[in-house]
Amino acid sequence: MRKVLVANLEQGRPTANQALLQLDFELTQARRAGAAVLKVIHGYGSTGVGGVLREAVQAALREMVTQQKVRGFVPGEDWRVSNRAAWEMQRSIPELKRDRDLGRANRGISMVLL
Repeated sequence: MRKVLVANLEQGRPTANQALLQLDFELTQARRAGAAVLKVIHGYGSTGVGGVLREAVQAALREMVTQQKVRGFVPGEDWRVSNRAAWEMQRSIPELKRDRDLGRANRGISMVLL
């Protein structure tokens, strides 16, 4: 069993609604697989100034945290050792310390604690 799974929501250039449906599916699959964390690739937008998928996915994840559907999430721009939530995730799941995006301020990902 892998503790960290990856879901690529930007593959196939979906609409925001399609990506949110895929996010729900991927979260369900990750839970069924016994994963502790789902690394979500949502992209940052082709123009580099935002990204509809990023905004929609992160808004949905914030709501899921509020509703206790996920335990937490860290946006890619905060995915670093000096961020408290990120550090707590890494402390509880040591394999996250080897994540290639750690410390890179990658706005195209989010780390979701299931």
